Amino acid sequence: MAGARVLLDQYSPYRSRRVVVEHDSRTTAAYLLDARGSIRVPVWLANHEMAPEASDPEGLYRGQAPLMPAAQTKHPQGRAPFNDSALRAVWFEEGDGVALLDDDGLLAIIPGWAEADSGLPGYAREAIGRTPYAWALDPVAQQLWPRVVHAEAYWDWRTAPNAWRSVQRSVFNHLTRTVGPAGHYWDVSDGHAPLIRVSERPPTQDRPYTVLSTVGMCGQRMPTLDRYMADTSAYARIELALATTTQAHVAARIFRWIGAFPWRAVTWFGAGHSVKWLDNPEDTAMRGNSAAVLLVADPTPLSGPSGHLPPDTAGLTFHGDPVTWLWIVPITRPEHLFAKEHDSATLLAKLAAEGRSWILG
Repeated sequence: MAGARVLLDQYSPYRSRRVVVEHDSRTTAAYLLDARGSIRVPVWLANHEMAPEASDPEGLYRGQAPLMPAAQTKHPQGRAPFNDSALRAVWFEEGDGVALLDDDGLLAIIPGWAEADSGLPGYAREAIGRTPYAWALDPVAQQLWPRVVHAEAYWDWRTAPNAWRSVQRSVFNHLTRTVGPAGHYWDVSDGHAPLIRVSERPPTQDRPYTVLSTVGMCGQRMPTLDRYMADTSAYARIELALATTTQAHVAARIFRWIGAFPWRAVTWFGAGHSVKWLDNPEDTAMRGNSAAVLLVADPTPLSGPSGHLPPDTAGLTFHGDPVTWLWIVPITRPEHLFAKEHDSATLLAKLAAEGRSWILG
């Protein structure tokens, strides 16, 4: 990176990742950085001079991208520099991976699961075989190209005037059908995508507690799921809910940090996950002695008002994926440690045996 010319520098829409493409006359390389500016994945893109017969790691210690060995580049004599005006980045919907394109098409892909420390670099069009600096793109291009097409279509859709409104309408109307009439509606976004609102569903004659639900989390798939499973569709889209008998506007403050958390921290939420409570003076009043939250798809095992089951929020899909509502249950630090040492199912059984309610009161 020392003395290099920057050809492309772009943040993801969620501001949690950044891609930089640099040219230093010898090579061109791309770097995927995290929100703190630390390099997570460096990817060699091309040599611009004669390739060495063997790898030369010395350049790394001088802050230079390495030359790819002759046997592992399509142009061992070196190729012409890239046209920086033709370079563009296409971020995946999840925001954790990115594709680079130029006039000749797909130049490189850095998937969300790529990680230099684990020996998993991105894919480069110029590469042959697998090296620590890049894996060949050709063998997987046909498999990964649909993700790039989907990503471009997704961001084109997001820029349409009524895109966000369609997300709101779908979730809002579903909540009205499954939970009840709406009350207040708050914006809990932090100035960057994703846009997230919170809808209050006040108590009714048949439901003696308020339900607070996010509106908009399902509008974008959560990151990192493809590290753990081939088909992510059943887990990719969620909304969060909280049942409470406290003041709704106070309880709703928890969503200011947890609503965008998957995209800010580049992670995913699933049933049984526990999440450390971020220090936030806004929600101190409702936090009490809680240190984390447990996310539960079905809070029925926990205590609640007699004869009042949790609302059944199943049935919503978005862009072909089912949307799962996860209920927030605040837990203490010892309970959080218990979940880490055992598992969430064991913690849930323990809380149920102790008579813990799934309703914050």
